[in-house]
Amino acid sequence: MFDIALYEPEIAPNTGNIIRLCANCGANLHLIEPLGFDLEEKKVRRAGLDYHDLARVTRHKDYAAFANAMAGRRIFACTTKATQFHTEATFADGDVLLFGPETRGLPDALIQALPDAQRLRIPMQPEARSLNLSNAVAIIGYEAWRQLGFTGAQ
Repeated sequence: MFDIALYEPEIAPNTGNIIRLCANCGANLHLIEPLGFDLEEKKVRRAGLDYHDLARVTRHKDYAAFANAMAGRRIFACTTKATQFHTEATFADGDVLLFGPETRGLPDALIQALPDAQRLRIPMQPEARSLNLSNAVAIIGYEAWRQLGFTGAQ
């Protein structure tokens, strides 16, 4: 399976939606602090409905701790600053999909530290800036799961 990681997420309902998505597709979720909200916030719980117990969520105190925990795994930066579409990547078991915070995206230094082949974007119309974070996670996450044969699905 693959993992999803949120770098310093800011909006509680987006994270709640992503918790629900991870529970439904079987992905582990990693939250890289600082978070822009309390994980116990009502908005997170409401968006995630009753899926919190079905999702595997790990918190990391910062990106260095996260990177250390993911050592040896491919990390894909999902960013509007990439040139390769998410559908051009070939995903493998153990890959990690990394998404940035809603208002600013992933830091340039973090993106540049990854090979070009591990920087992905979702195609959009030229005048559009970005998608909602939970929508972007769903689009790329389900493409990764599709490529892995919808492992565990019924």
